[in-house]
Amino acid sequence: MARRRGRGRAPEEFSLSFLDVICCGFGAIILLLMITKTAEPQIIEASTINLEGTVAELQQQVFQIRGETKILNRDLNAKQEQLSDYEQRIAILRGQMASVKSRYDSLQVETSSNSAISGQLAVAKQTLTEEMERLLGTQYRSKNQLIGGIPVDSEYIIFVIDTSGSMYSNAWERVLEEVQATLSIYPKVKGIQVMNDMGRYMFPSYRGRWIPDTPGRREVIIKNLRGWNVFSNSSPVEGIETAIRAFAAPDKKISIYVFGDEFTGKSISQVVDTVDRINRVDANGDRLVRIHAVGFPVLFDPRASNQTTGVRFAALMRELTYRNGGTFVGLNDFR
Repeated sequence: MARRRGRGRAPEEFSLSFLDVICCGFGAIILLLMITKTAEPQIIEASTINLEGTVAELQQQVFQIRGETKILNRDLNAKQEQLSDYEQRIAILRGQMASVKSRYDSLQVETSSNSAISGQLAVAKQTLTEEMERLLGTQYRSKNQLIGGIPVDSEYIIFVIDTSGSMYSNAWERVLEEVQATLSIYPKVKGIQVMNDMGRYMFPSYRGRWIPDTPGRREVIIKNLRGWNVFSNSSPVEGIETAIRAFAAPDKKISIYVFGDEFTGKSISQVVDTVDRINRVDANGDRLVRIHAVGFPVLFDPRASNQTTGVRFAALMRELTYRNGGTFVGLNDFR
């Protein structure tokens, strides 16, 4: 009977130990699940939100940079095209400058020789006039005071020069030669003035006043004229009217020299009438101011596209010089 009781207790102790182990294991698992469930999901969720915001911000920056890159590339292409145009223009201008310099060098000797001869001729004429006055008396008046068909009895001279693109680009070296030649036939005058066909003064400080005639002043005039490229409407009317209104005086002998190649105004007769009105006739029947003109055949060149304004300039200046005691000289070459 005793053995039966002992065999019944052994299985009962084993069952309680096993249940204790199982309970402890489940308790540990539940504790781990609770720790993991309260900490890990919060960290993962926060990291996901921060990453999404950073990615969106970076994508926006990429789009902005791409847009700026397109704009910069477009500006760069435009600048490169502009630079190419400038380089082409510089090459053309260098070629033109080399050609002009070559022509200038070849004509320099001839020009200096002609200027010296013209100066000697003018000096000889003045000396002859003084000798004639000594022999014939102070009341004697020469009937012919011309050099090359142009009267040179004036004491003051005014240059009215067309500074338009056609003149400056094609005939400017010849303009310089003609100005120097004109000055050479007047070895000494009481005053000089230079303005363009719009009536704009070369030396604004001498507006309405005469520039004293000295060798130094003549050199400065030629030097400034070499690069004098101001706005022009290619019509000598404004310059002529400005010169007459500002400087005409009964007690002064004045000559205006008009250098140009075209007349773009509306009416030739209107210009002639206006000049007749302001350039009055004095007691001796002479005009207050002589008007001479030199025509440069730029627009008579076969390459020119329109020659009408050149013909109108010649017609206008021929009539003005005829009515105002001057001479019109048409050059056969502007080079």
